[in-house]
Amino acid sequence: MSGNTFGTLFRITTWGESHGSAVGVVIDGCPAGLSLGEADIQKELDRRRPGQSNITTQRKEEDRAEILSGIFTGKTTGAPISIMVRNKDIDSSKYEALKNTPRPGHADLTYEIKYGFRDWRGGGRSSARETIGRVAAGAVAKKILHFHNIEILGHVVELGGVRAKAVNFDDIRENTEKNPVRCADLDAASEMEVIINKARSEGDSVGGIVEIIGIGIPAGVGEPVFDKLSAELAKALMSIGAVKGVEIGAGFIAASLKGSQMNDPFMIKDGKVASNTNNAGGILGGISSGEPLVLRIAVKPTPSISQEQRTVDMITMKDTKIKIQGRHDPSIPPRIVPVAEAMVALVLVDHMMRGGFIKPAIIS
Repeated sequence: MSGNTFGTLFRITTWGESHGSAVGVVIDGCPAGLSLGEADIQKELDRRRPGQSNITTQRKEEDRAEILSGIFTGKTTGAPISIMVRNKDIDSSKYEALKNTPRPGHADLTYEIKYGFRDWRGGGRSSARETIGRVAAGAVAKKILHFHNIEILGHVVELGGVRAKAVNFDDIRENTEKNPVRCADLDAASEMEVIINKARSEGDSVGGIVEIIGIGIPAGVGEPVFDKLSAELAKALMSIGAVKGVEIGAGFIAASLKGSQMNDPFMIKDGKVASNTNNAGGILGGISSGEPLVLRIAVKPTPSISQEQRTVDMITMKDTKIKIQGRHDPSIPPRIVPVAEAMVALVLVDHMMRGGFIKPAIIS
C-alpha cells in the first residue's frame, strides 16, 4: 500500500491501524536544534483525543505520545523523529459481524476491491485513528512555525445547519477551546451541541464546516504552476477522510461575484503593499501574499450510524441490511479541527523550507 508519505523536504509517514497495537508517525527533515518534548506533542493529541465530552466517541484512549528517536537533550538532532501512540481501549467484537458487509459511506468496499484483503476492525488503515500521526507531526510543524511567529487557528463555523456569526482572531483564540463543539461563537456553539445530541439520540450524525486561518505567513511562500500553495493545501485537507470540499478565501461564492467585487484592491500600509479585503484568502497565483491564509473544509456526517442501512453480503452477493454498533462520533467537525490545523502547518513548513524561509538548523 503506497500513499502513506506526505511532503517534500519536511516529510511525514504515518503508520498503524485503528485496532492494531499502535499508531504513529515518522517525521523526516525536521530542522536540528528545535526544543521539543513529549509535552509539546501531547498538547495537540489531547485536543484530538476521543472521549473528551458527551458529543464525541466514548472510546477511552489516553493517546499518550512516545518519542522514540530524533531527540537528544531536549532538542531535535535533524534525524528522523519517530512518535508512537499505543492503542489501549480496543473492542473489535462489534466489527466481526460486519466484515463481509461493507458499511455505507466507509472505505470497506473500495479497499476490498483494490486489495482483496483488508483489516476490517474499525476500518483498519482507513480509520480516522490514522490522523493521530498527522496531529503528532503537526505539533512539531506548529512549533517550527511558532518560532517564526506564525499561528494556525481552526474553528467550527457551521454544523447541522447552524451558522456561526463572523468572529475576529481574538475571539477564535479565546473561545474555540471553551466548548466541546470548538465554535468561537458561543451562542451558536450551544445550538450546535443540541443538534449533535439530537442526532445521536436518533441514531444519526451531522456534518459541518471548519475554517482554518494562518496568521503571520510571509509573502512569497509557495511554488507556481503544479506545486501552488493553494493546490498543496487543498490536497492536504482533502486527504483527511471526512473532508468532501475545500474553499480558499471567498471560495465558491467567487463564482457568483463580479471581478470588481472579487478583486482585492492594493494599498500601501506601514510602508508595504497590502490589501483592505482578502477574498483571495492570502494566496495569489499559488504564492502567499502576506495576508492571512483563510481556508474552509466541508466535513461529511459520520458514516457510522446506528440506524438500519442497506448494503450487500460480499460472500453470498445478496442484498442485506446492517445496524452499526460500537463507539462513534455523532459529529466529526469538533475533533477534526486539530487535524486540519496540523495539515495546514505541515504544508506551510514544507513550502517554507523549499523557499528558504526555514533553514536546516534552528538557532535560538
